[in-house]
Amino acid sequence: MIDTTFHTFTEHLRQRLREPLPGEAAHARMASTSRLRLGIKPNERTRRSAVLICFYPYQNSIYLPLILRPQYDGVHAGQMAFPGGRMERIDENLTRTALREAQEEIGIRVSDVQVLGLLTELFIPPSNFYVQPVVGILPHRPEFYPDPREVEAVVEVDLATLLDETIVGDSQIDVRGVLVDAPFYQIQGYRVWGATAMMISELLTVMSA
Repeated sequence: MIDTTFHTFTEHLRQRLREPLPGEAAHARMASTSRLRLGIKPNERTRRSAVLICFYPYQNSIYLPLILRPQYDGVHAGQMAFPGGRMERIDENLTRTALREAQEEIGIRVSDVQVLGLLTELFIPPSNFYVQPVVGILPHRPEFYPDPREVEAVVEVDLATLLDETIVGDSQIDVRGVLVDAPFYQIQGYRVWGATAMMISELLTVMSA
């Protein structure tokens, strides 16, 4: 049953990713007030990065992994995110960046991933990165091997949870001593906000069309 459901889901998502993307309109629904108010733009020092949004069938449902970043002296410490990171010289494109980083951070084998398409590239002002979300699938639940330097925990999220509108909230979030008004997704006790929430918003808009 799940094989048929997963195949149908995959083909629908593949087709939708070939069509015009909702982009900024979907991002804005989960953007913090500080992002909207400050209006910081990319500059000559802005770097490129990519993340992997990867679905897989498991326990008669469809899942994707999020990661919890460890606490460190950085702007994204302790936040929920998709596996990913900065583009390196060895990467021929940003899709390769996303796959390589996912393999390094949580142990997903690059050769197992089938890429379906891309979401809209998103600028992240605090770290001055452009991030490219890459959407892919795995034929089965992977074995996770998180790198403790990069990942505190892998959080497996089922599709039904993402589609539940009651997980959306809005609150003030403490960002390095500064309170920021931000919408978020409440997932398994974690608040997913910022760029990751904006990517999820576009993903859900694409899937629901």
